[in-house]
Amino acid sequence: MSSVPVAVVTGSNKGIGLAIVRALCKQFPGDVYLTSRDPGRGQAAVAQLQQEGLRPLFHQLDIDDLQSIRALRDFLKEKYGGLNVLVNNAGIAFKAVHDTTPFAIQAEVTLKTNFFGTRNVCTELLPLMKPYGRVVNVSSMVSSSALGGCSQELQQKFRSDTITEEELVQLMTKFVEDTKKSVHEKEGWPNTAYGVSKIGVTVLSRIQARLLNEQRKGDHILLNACCPGWVRTDMAGPKATKSPDEGAETPVYLALLPSSADSPHGQFVSNKTVRAW
Repeated sequence: MSSVPVAVVTGSNKGIGLAIVRALCKQFPGDVYLTSRDPGRGQAAVAQLQQEGLRPLFHQLDIDDLQSIRALRDFLKEKYGGLNVLVNNAGIAFKAVHDTTPFAIQAEVTLKTNFFGTRNVCTELLPLMKPYGRVVNVSSMVSSSALGGCSQELQQKFRSDTITEEELVQLMTKFVEDTKKSVHEKEGWPNTAYGVSKIGVTVLSRIQARLLNEQRKGDHILLNACCPGWVRTDMAGPKATKSPDEGAETPVYLALLPSSADSPHGQFVSNKTVRAW
């Protein structure tokens, strides 16, 4: 079993994920795994970074596929005995204005990956986190604006310091069901599937941090959600203000918080600054 520290970045064959891997390869003192659904694309991304003189490793990971998540879990357990840094970056978005996919389908597909897939990765990999581990869930400022678009009742639930993971899952499931019945706005939801999926990621992060405090207080694991900013990627388009490398700055900052740090933890961070939720 290797005693080398290990970092994993989900959805990292392009865009912000690739930029996070690039930065970690330069700054993290251990093995860095680039992961993607498609092994061909993943290997091509690894080759690209190798040409830059970096040494990422590759492992297949489709966060929509529980078997794929568990294969990665078993590999990390066997080879490294755990995990030091986890960056949950994988996510999808429909093109807001131009996509004609029915909203209910957009809601189901978007939440399946962005919320439920991310949650499954956490369920399988958080128990592997070693003391002083760092977990970064890539969310979005859109989660804040979407929260503001929710009814007062929903806002209270999502801001609650005692909401449980089960309650959050029920709410995310209800959103998808409400869109299918075309009653989501009447039920107090905003008209953004991506925004609701990222509310889920931010609130999930708050819950996970609370559980780490309760169950593993002495392990000094720090877990946060963050917004990379508006970044020029396939997802956000060419007009965005930040390059992928600039978008990677906040996730990488949180992934590399020094072992002496005890904060931020359970926070929503943008431009390396804790934001009110």
